[in-house]
Amino acid sequence: MPRKNHAKLESKLGLKLTPAFVRTVKPDSGTRTYGDGRGGYGLTLVVQPNGFKRWYQRIRIKGRPTNIGLGGYPLVTLAEARTLALENARIAHAGDDPRKTRRRDIPTVAEVMESVIERDSPTWRDAARTTREWRNGLTRHAARIMPLRVDAVTSADCIAVLREMWQTKRETAVKIKHRLSAIFKLAIAEGYRTDNPLDAASAALPNRRGDAQRSRRQAALPHHQVANALAIVRDTNAWTGTKLAFRFLVLTAARSGEVRGATWREIDLSNDIWTIPRTRMKAGSEHRVPLSTAAMTVLGDARQIADHTELLFPSVTGKTMSDATLSKLLKENHVGAVPHGFRSSFRDWAAEKTGYHRDVIEAALAHTVANKVEAAYFRTDLLEKRRELMQEWADYLGSAPR
Repeated sequence: MPRKNHAKLESKLGLKLTPAFVRTVKPDSGTRTYGDGRGGYGLTLVVQPNGFKRWYQRIRIKGRPTNIGLGGYPLVTLAEARTLALENARIAHAGDDPRKTRRRDIPTVAEVMESVIERDSPTWRDAARTTREWRNGLTRHAARIMPLRVDAVTSADCIAVLREMWQTKRETAVKIKHRLSAIFKLAIAEGYRTDNPLDAASAALPNRRGDAQRSRRQAALPHHQVANALAIVRDTNAWTGTKLAFRFLVLTAARSGEVRGATWREIDLSNDIWTIPRTRMKAGSEHRVPLSTAAMTVLGDARQIADHTELLFPSVTGKTMSDATLSKLLKENHVGAVPHGFRSSFRDWAAEKTGYHRDVIEAALAHTVANKVEAAYFRTDLLEKRRELMQEWADYLGSAPR
């Protein structure tokens, strides 16, 4: 049918959506829905805040209003969604349930996982690492359900996956639960099932009330003991890169992952600034770190072990240092703190021993402004004030008794 005549027919039928609109409609702060008009047999486009678009149909099946998922866009086009909606409407009009009579190839949990990764990975800060964690974690811990059809998984299956981990590896179990839930939510949106089995599974798992690990803080040292910890690590036989990474972490009050992944390209030696790209920051925003004279000395020592990887602190094998390396170093040398705890030590020192404004201290820790209105007007990263603060921190550590 010529495009002109086709457009006239759509107009006559009362159809509202167009391929151009479906393709270009932008996400809003909340989920938005757009109906296809009176001739669309209840077809609706749902646009989520993350930009994901999906189709569903609202029709009566045996007298009861029912939602049927028709798939996501662009995998299912507007024309295909209309064809499915018309087919469902005909089946329902004949007195049958289109969810049962319409033949479909139901994917496995593993296949829907890949769809979630494909949909969400463009929004992940470190897509390669997060994708690897999704696949490895679910393959290892949810092996019993990954090959199953996504519509065949029950709450009992999910409970069996999570129950043992829930007591012994709570953090891992929570991640697996969250990722499985995302898989089943997409399965619902695509029309492969009507419920999320994780909802009932949650009620069967022990709650976290009274869990001693629930509110456990990251182990940290009083700030007056940090210099001694630096001395202990300095005098060990650990790999030079590991010892330098720990010292740099303490002097910059940075997170372990930021230090372990740091490269020479991020260092401005002319201005003594380390710029961490947004892809490696927890808050997703670029962060400039003013480097004290002590931190620059660490970089001078790091030049001696520089290799082809461009990493500031490569591991013995020349790869990015494992996230367990620094923790193991501290534990083996009886330092009563974890790497992240030294940020707390810095925060306590800054609050107790200096007169710097809270905004300067929080900016040094790369904490985001919680108040949205305040954040909208907060346009500076207070670099020069932070430079003074970090130099005082380094001087304090250098002059403290060991």
